[in-house]
Amino acid sequence: MAGNSFGEVFRITTFGESHGAAIGVVLDGCPAGLEIDMDYLQQELDRRRPGQSAITTQRKESDKFKILSGVYEGKSIGSPIAIVIPNEDSKPEDYDHLKDAYRPSHADYTYQEKYGIRDHRGGGRASARETAARVVAGAIAKLLLRKYNITIQAYVSAVGEITLSKPYEEMNLGNTESNIVRCPDSDTAERMIALIQDMRAKGDTLGGAVSCVITGSPAGLGEPVFDKLHADLGKAMLSINAVKGFEYGSGFGGTRLRGSEHNDAFTHDTEGRVITTTNHSGGIQGGISNGMDIYFTVAFKPVATIIQDQASVDSAGHDITLHGKGRHDPCVVPRAVPIVEAMAALVLADHLLRARLSRI
Repeated sequence: MAGNSFGEVFRITTFGESHGAAIGVVLDGCPAGLEIDMDYLQQELDRRRPGQSAITTQRKESDKFKILSGVYEGKSIGSPIAIVIPNEDSKPEDYDHLKDAYRPSHADYTYQEKYGIRDHRGGGRASARETAARVVAGAIAKLLLRKYNITIQAYVSAVGEITLSKPYEEMNLGNTESNIVRCPDSDTAERMIALIQDMRAKGDTLGGAVSCVITGSPAGLGEPVFDKLHADLGKAMLSINAVKGFEYGSGFGGTRLRGSEHNDAFTHDTEGRVITTTNHSGGIQGGISNGMDIYFTVAFKPVATIIQDQASVDSAGHDITLHGKGRHDPCVVPRAVPIVEAMAALVLADHLLRARLSRI
């Protein structure tokens, strides 16, 4: 199975299945001498882990990690950092009824067609359980970015038809972790939580959106043509389970503007640095960061597993009725916030290290 690695210089390879013994990641390219804050890594995993609130899956995983290599006396030593996270609350028997069935909008059929075999226990490799490995690697990337004063803050900006209309500049993003849906606006958060709880009671699910802001990025990150910074951010986000769309800067809304309205005029700040008076470009021009805030939004589909009967087929070609059951999120976006941050951090760390190699 190819496609399990991401990044060029700061590169990760994840491994493991949802109900196997463990999941994990090997991170190569981390500079030596970086202080690895173990408490911070666990804190980031705790933000993503299941069973953390009444509106998430009730699978109970502590997500306690173990570093096997690459760190000595609290610092990276330049060799690959291998991290393993045991699966403690796996219940493969919950999926026995799916051994030969294809769940609607899941990867069951496509994996079977591609590989001729699949792990039906919670989706196996296709499960969002794999993203815990990304989060712990992304936490290390965040520690690296801190040294350059680059910060990443994601938040829930939509749940179903409830959309947060305020621009990020008008909100205190520090309030994101103050509620279980991770929306920085308390009134909107209450409405989102109520909607998710209503859908859970009905055995249905919701989609939503996560927005993200990267501040402190220097100008000059990104590669021309195929490895543009926004292209790599888009690939990173679209690789996350359940993601159906990505837009940065003005996005699709920018198509309704004239060029005279959309262009970001250059000027200087009080310290003489080049800035733009507006930021429709989302901090990226020509695929390279320009020093302004980088901002984007990621769209997530409704969770495919619903606690309702659905028509489907099995591997023998028979029409069947699937009876939904198990432990699943009624809406993924609250737990997706740290995943979006982690993938953004991996992209920025990779391009930061690549930029250091591009000039003398």
